[in-house]
Amino acid sequence: MNTFENSFTIFITALEYIENNLCYEFSQEDIAANCYCSLSSLQKTWKFCTHLTLKEYIAKRRITLAGRDILKSDMNVLDIAMKYGYNSHEVFTRAFTKVWGVPPSRFKKEWKGSCDLYPRLNTDYIEKEEVINMRNVKKFDVSEFYDYLKSQAGTYILCFDIRNLMPINDNIGRDAGDKVILEAFRRINEAAQDNMLCLRMGGDEFVMITESADEKLVAEIAQSVLSQNDTPVIHNGAEVGVSMWCGAINIDSSLRYSVLCSDFEAVIGKARESGRFEFMQ
Repeated sequence: MNTFENSFTIFITALEYIENNLCYEFSQEDIAANCYCSLSSLQKTWKFCTHLTLKEYIAKRRITLAGRDILKSDMNVLDIAMKYGYNSHEVFTRAFTKVWGVPPSRFKKEWKGSCDLYPRLNTDYIEKEEVINMRNVKKFDVSEFYDYLKSQAGTYILCFDIRNLMPINDNIGRDAGDKVILEAFRRINEAAQDNMLCLRMGGDEFVMITESADEKLVAEIAQSVLSQNDTPVIHNGAEVGVSMWCGAINIDSSLRYSVLCSDFEAVIGKARESGRFEFMQ
């Protein structure tokens, strides 16, 4: 196996190990041993492919799942903290607040809608070339919602893409980029009606499943999000603007993941070129 093939195998194997053990205690050395590679090789491959350290990725995935438990279960905060390996309420609260911007108690009261801010990466659609060329792997797993998506044939999905996230990450820092992602997700969730599910599709990409074929309603929801463009978040005392592109695509009964991704790119391309909200049948 050549070096490039080995990098792909390491990444996929590590991802599967992490996702299967998020509710158990394990070390980075354990992951490396499971991948039959050195810890330094694992860390280098992981950082290049996700732009996150292993520690950051694991923490964000655990806190994402913890957010789901807070909203959708009757577990108390301490039990949820212990479930994901945090040995005290205080440590968990600090970690949770770093990701969500609010402590668990406020999150339960204030957050509306989906809480999959850092969903699982989708091993079925990670291309070998992405890992070989050390590109950012950002295809998230929507398989949990796939049958539901297909059942919504004839209705619209709203597609959102954050503007200029890469320059924010590169020039200000990834902590600022994380705040922008969180604020974008919050705006989308806030605009959604109670029956509308919001999903993160990629690094800077989100969709809202509207369950509606009413173009006027869909456009109104989109505009309620876009009207907040350029409204900033505060990072280290400075303002960082948050803006998005948006377009709507009509769900086809033969929907496939690859088609959804290509349609997403097409409608966002139209919106980027025109500078306004766009529909695509």
